Amino acid sequence: MPYTQLDHEKISDTLSRLQARVTERFPDRGISNVCAELLQISRQQQANLQEISHPHVRLRTLVGLVLAAGLVMIGWGIFQKVRLLTNNPGEIYSFEGVEAIVNITLLVSAGVWFLLNLETRIKREQALKGLHQLRSIAHVIDMHQLTKDPVSPLNLYQRTKSSPERDLTVFQLIRYLDYCAEMLSLTGKLAALYVQTLNDSAVADTVNEIEDLTASLSQKVWQKVMIIRLGITNSETHTAGASNEAPAL
Repeated sequence: MPYTQLDHEKISDTLSRLQARVTERFPDRGISNVCAELLQISRQQQANLQEISHPHVRLRTLVGLVLAAGLVMIGWGIFQKVRLLTNNPGEIYSFEGVEAIVNITLLVSAGVWFLLNLETRIKREQALKGLHQLRSIAHVIDMHQLTKDPVSPLNLYQRTKSSPERDLTVFQLIRYLDYCAEMLSLTGKLAALYVQTLNDSAVADTVNEIEDLTASLSQKVWQKVMIIRLGITNSETHTAGASNEAPAL
């Protein structure tokens, strides 16, 4: 596999290891189930991508049959026109038979064009269905990090009755957010595999939308991580400054 292309197997391996890490760290959290679902989508996607990359033999066969039947009919029409001219040379300026040949040619061309585009539409629908799953799970990942307040471990706020339960330590919260960012990044990579497999403008536009979505959500996650680390740094600086103060005389 060249380094200019994404490898679905390697992405799945990375996602499988991430799922193991998440389960080991947060076995009772919903994020482990979300990561397992993303891994399942990835495994289903492999079969979907293989089906998209292969030609539809039945449709291609039907195209061949339509084309062959059309050529036979056109040939028969030409043969009849030649025989008519042979028997009646004066009919050379007659359009009898020519109109039928033209109509058959147009019908055959339209039929072949429709069947070839039908194959593209079928593959496009398959790709868009898979991309819809990835877009949905990206929003689910975002929902799991939504209530993770970056200042909650610092105890800088007062809880209310409706406040969500926040029992993660600073380290656990950072790891939780890191896992969300990794899952979002891998979701974008799984989406990119579709445009790598199928050269279609509608699929490419949808992939770009999902990549923009996952990048935007990842940025939100990393902003929270930076707030946590900045809060830790400020707290340590404040503690160190207080310990270095001269005792009162």
